[in-house]
Amino acid sequence: MSIKLIAEIAQAHDGSIATAHSYIDALATTGIDVIKFQTHIAEAESSIYEPFRVKFSKQDKTRFDYWKRMEFTLEQWIDLKRHCNDMGLEFMSSPFSNMAVDLLEQVGVKTYKIGSGEVNNFLLLEKIAQTGKPIILSSGMSSFQELDKTVAFLKSKQVAFSIMQCTTSYPTKPEQYGINVIQELKSRYHVPVGFSDHSSKIETAIAAVALGAEILEFHAVFSSNDFGPDVTSSLTIEDVKTLSEAVRNIEKAQMHPVDKSDNSKFSELKSIFEKSLAINKDLQSGQIIKFSDLEAKKPANKGIPASNFEAIIGKQIIRNMKKWDFLTIHDIK
Repeated sequence: MSIKLIAEIAQAHDGSIATAHSYIDALATTGIDVIKFQTHIAEAESSIYEPFRVKFSKQDKTRFDYWKRMEFTLEQWIDLKRHCNDMGLEFMSSPFSNMAVDLLEQVGVKTYKIGSGEVNNFLLLEKIAQTGKPIILSSGMSSFQELDKTVAFLKSKQVAFSIMQCTTSYPTKPEQYGINVIQELKSRYHVPVGFSDHSSKIETAIAAVALGAEILEFHAVFSSNDFGPDVTSSLTIEDVKTLSEAVRNIEKAQMHPVDKSDNSKFSELKSIFEKSLAINKDLQSGQIIKFSDLEAKKPANKGIPASNFEAIIGKQIIRNMKKWDFLTIHDIK
């Protein structure tokens, strides 16, 4: 199965529909599969009491005001999806309210991504389950006990789903990555497992793939100097290109396992690079071979293999030999 690469624009567009379209054009050159947005409808998901990240913006007095500014109309969302289609990319968006699900159903999403803060929002999960579409579930804020309940709920609704290891910390530090959890999720739930990254480091996602992640999600920005709440947790467009190429190489390697028990294809190289025993000084007939008399020289097959040196130590030379002569079984008694 091909590893699915999801580049999340989220709010990097800062409420500008033109910027959102610019991201689609830029990310279409990077080798990803999916462009993901977030669909926020302020009145349906938030209130004036929301405390999270209120002061990051000098433009918005409250978080509610910020979410309001991030909204797009139905027609704008449809245009964004059409643009993704034209570029050969899947359009995806995370809903944060039931009303957002209704909107995205009109837009026509194929898969729903559930953010870490919505894992216990069974109302939202029920709404999405009613669409019959698959779910990608981030696990950033959830313990296994909480995930068990969500997984049981989704299974009871017969919803196809996958789970992402994720750490809700911006940016995520190495000691917080939790890449060990990828295999734990696989063995516990027996569903496809991915990794949602907030580290802003290419190597994090590469390591996740090597450890079994089948889906990768990461935030993308034009520049690390851009404005927005997720910038410090994001990859640049150039980073995404580098990451995509690396992941495809790892994916190819995983599809072509090497049989270490068969080295026949290296027989010619082995004859060139492996070595035969030689003597490192003149020796007279009758002398006893010591370890200090021996050297190993290229190529192989010119004498006794270097791997057999122990068998000839203590043996007697039966002819006069010159320094750097190869040592054969015919030279010893």
